[in-house]
Order: sequence, then structure tokens, then C-alpha cells
Amino acid sequence: MSSQPGVQAAAGVRLAAGRAAGWAELAEAARGCTACPELAATRTQVVVGSAPAGARLLMVGEAPGAQEDATGEPFVGRSGQLLDRLLAEAGLPREQVAVLNTLKCRPPGNRVPSRGETATCRGWTERQVELLDPALVVTLGLSATAWWLGRTTLSAVRGQVHQAAGRRVLPTYHPSAAIRFGPRGEPLRLLREDLATAVRLVS
Repeated sequence: MSSQPGVQAAAGVRLAAGRAAGWAELAEAARGCTACPELAATRTQVVVGSAPAGARLLMVGEAPGAQEDATGEPFVGRSGQLLDRLLAEAGLPREQVAVLNTLKCRPPGNRVPSRGETATCRGWTERQVELLDPALVVTLGLSATAWWLGRTTLSAVRGQVHQAAGRRVLPTYHPSAAIRFGPRGEPLRLLREDLATAVRLVS
């Protein structure tokens, strides 16, 4: 059961996010967020996400890593470089794709975000999706997929388009899994295949 402070923090985030009339206003509010005290104390900066004008495809990951925390931009490390390459192969430059994480602050030591942190941050992400209004959402990895579809396994849902919260959602592997299993691994093959499908669906 959620603690009362956690419920109040999530409600405060939802209220602040709902007041944002546009992306710039939301980004400014999110950068000052202290709803998760541990994350606010240890982060370098809030990684709001990138939102190119007119983007029809939204990629959603779990949380910023060290390089994202340092730069303030999502997916700029090895995973981001692989994502850029696979999107380019599929015919859609990264510059035309919106990218964000369900959690805006890096957890200390790159630990997995807690359920409470994800719930507290949810209001920011929900408002971002409203403002972006993407034609398709691609979730990268199980955590981002569960944010949309609830408790599941990636093997049960990946590569298929699901309806969730009024959006079309296509789950796939996180680029870090593709890197971990190597160039001949199944995650890279399926990630490449799913991104190609995503680009076709928004073209």
C-alpha cells in the first residue's frame, strides 16, 4: 500500500504537470521537482526528454543513466547511439523522434527505480504524452512496457501493437539488452525488426 506522503507527492506532481500549457512550461516545472527526496538530492539534473516538433513516434525508456544525468538529454550513451543507428537504418532520423523516460531523475548507482518513484513521476510522463500526442509509442524494455500495459513479460507482448490509455503501444527490447547479448543476439535482431515496424506504422 502506498504511504500517505507518497500519495501526496504523486498528487502534487500531477497537479503541477496539469498546469503546464506546453512542453517548455512542463520542462521548467519538472526541472524543479523535488517530489522524490533521494533522487532530487543525488541527481545532477532532471532529464525531461526530447520533443521535436511534429514527432509522430515516441520512444519511452525506464530512467536516465550516468551520461543522461550529466548532459540532461535522454539516451545519449551507448544505448542511445545504438538506438540512433537502428532508427536511421529504418529510415527515421533520431532528430524526428520524441524520446523520454518514465522516471526523469537518475536513481543512485543506476539502481532500478522503486515502485513509489515511478508512481510519483507518472504525472509528468502522462502530461508529456498528452502534449506530444504521438501516433505510436514504442516502449524500450520491460519497465517501460509495464508502465503502459501493467504486469507482464516482454516475450508475451513485444512486437505487437497494443491499445493502452488511448494510445497505440509497441513494446520491444531496450537497446542495453541488445548490447549485452551482442551483435548476433536475439534482442538486437528483434529490436531492429520492431523499430522498422514502428517506422512503417508512422510513415
